[in-house]
Amino acid sequence: MHFHVLTLFPGLFEAALSYGVLGRAREQGRLGFDFTDIRDFSRDRHRTVDDRPFGGGPGMVMQPQVVSDAVDHARAGMPEDAPVIYLSPQGASLDHRKVAELAELPGLTLLCGRYEGIDERALEGRVDQELSVGDYVLSGGEFAALVVIDAVARLQPEVLGEPASAEEDSFVEGLLDCPHYTRPQRFEGREVPEVLLSGDHARIRQWRRQQALGRTWERRPDLLRERGLTSRERDLLTEYIRENGGDALLLRELAVRED
Repeated sequence: MHFHVLTLFPGLFEAALSYGVLGRAREQGRLGFDFTDIRDFSRDRHRTVDDRPFGGGPGMVMQPQVVSDAVDHARAGMPEDAPVIYLSPQGASLDHRKVAELAELPGLTLLCGRYEGIDERALEGRVDQELSVGDYVLSGGEFAALVVIDAVARLQPEVLGEPASAEEDSFVEGLLDCPHYTRPQRFEGREVPEVLLSGDHARIRQWRRQQALGRTWERRPDLLRERGLTSRERDLLTEYIRENGGDALLLRELAVRED
């Protein structure tokens, strides 16, 4: 998959994309990256990219011509069905479903704004989608773009050393992940759950599913309300809630899906 990032700070990305999973996939040619400095498309000798907003107010706004020229440059080198995405707190929320959808595309052009934002006319004329990584404001779109890159890249073939890792992540099945343990078996008085030492893979799978259900119930019940439960999952979650002193009657509000 290929990513083309439009930014005023292309150097910010180099370190982040040189280590770990992304760095390895980049070296192996499984991920491709281009970085365009939006300032290169300024038309004056001062390389100006922003100006005061019409109507007054604080801050500066990125000029439409500079941004439009940068997007046109990037789009010319990308596949036809690679969308231009503007990282914005006003965009649609990025979730696993959206990440999986983007991962099916041949590439993404990611537009990073700065200052008070980008002139609306450039967005209307050049941007296909707006995405938000959360209900908060960052100083610019660069860190949001890195979030999109990392999340989408993990779903690309052979990017992860163990493909099953992505399949078992939080949100893949509408649930949070179960807890994980490694050596030593005893740490600060806390033991690894006995079932994980049993060698009984069927029991381990059931325990992990139950823990994922329970953790989602405790921390993100909204996910369960949206997803619903199979009758088997309802039984597992009921047992979990009772063992942990909760009120299993609250499960009545959740829809039951077919097993």
